[in-house]
Amino acid sequence: MTKKLLILTLVVFTFNSCVSSKLYKELEGKYTNLKNDYDSLNADSDSILSDKNALQNQYDQLQNEYDATLLERNQLQQDLTGLQKKHDVLNDSYTALEQNSSKAIADNVQKNRELLAQLNAKELALAAENDRLLKLEADMQERSQRIAELETLIASKDQAMRDLKDAISKALTAFEGKGLTVEQRDGKVYVSMENKLLFKSGSWAVGSEGRQAIEQLGSVLAENPDIAVLIEGHTDNDPFSSGGQIANNWDLSTKRATAIVQILNENEAIKPESLTAAGRGEFAPIATNETTQGKAKNRRIEVVLTPKLDEITKLLNND
Repeated sequence: MTKKLLILTLVVFTFNSCVSSKLYKELEGKYTNLKNDYDSLNADSDSILSDKNALQNQYDQLQNEYDATLLERNQLQQDLTGLQKKHDVLNDSYTALEQNSSKAIADNVQKNRELLAQLNAKELALAAENDRLLKLEADMQERSQRIAELETLIASKDQAMRDLKDAISKALTAFEGKGLTVEQRDGKVYVSMENKLLFKSGSWAVGSEGRQAIEQLGSVLAENPDIAVLIEGHTDNDPFSSGGQIANNWDLSTKRATAIVQILNENEAIKPESLTAAGRGEFAPIATNETTQGKAKNRRIEVVLTPKLDEITKLLNND
């Protein structure tokens, strides 16, 4: 623009010397107009340049912001890509976990069902066991009561037998030292009388003193009707050889036992059904048969007194 203005000025000076005054003024007017246009254009150019610089600054600022935004976007894109990968990994893990969890849950459900079935079986078994225990407890209580009743009965029988022994001992005091003994063992009372108190050798007839002893014994037995009376005849091992009505020692022992029963049976207070006679011969000795004293002890009558156990038997059989 400045170059064009100089050329124009040169042209004006050149024509100034050649043209007329009127033309000069016209040219000078045009110059002035041109100069004013130039100044105006120059001012517009400065304004435009200023605007351009401002716009350039704005552009640069926007470019910087764009670049920063682009970097941030790229970083976010990278972050998004990384997060997407992590999401895919987590999703795969979740899917696998879900599958495993479903299997684990199914397994646990099956195990729980099995455990529940076992528990139900245990509960049924426990209920049955409780019922059995209750029944056993009731049975034990019943048996305990029966045992207590038995113990009471046995104690009562034992006491009755002790009282009987004492009564017999007292009744037969006069015959002490004459081969008569009274003892209690195994719940029974044993009255043992040697043959010298009752019989002559080889005889089954009871002598007067022996009869008196048997009658005294009978008076005590008459007061104890619940006693079973077993009379056993015993001999030594010497063979019986007198012949006649006696075949052997067994026969003799039986006849002697029967003779005692006959005397006791004379007492009407004694029930005949409570009396039993038995011959044992020489087969139940209480002493040696090698001596005279031993043989004398073996030749005897034993009266075995046993309490009747009907009540006890009934209680034992009451199942």
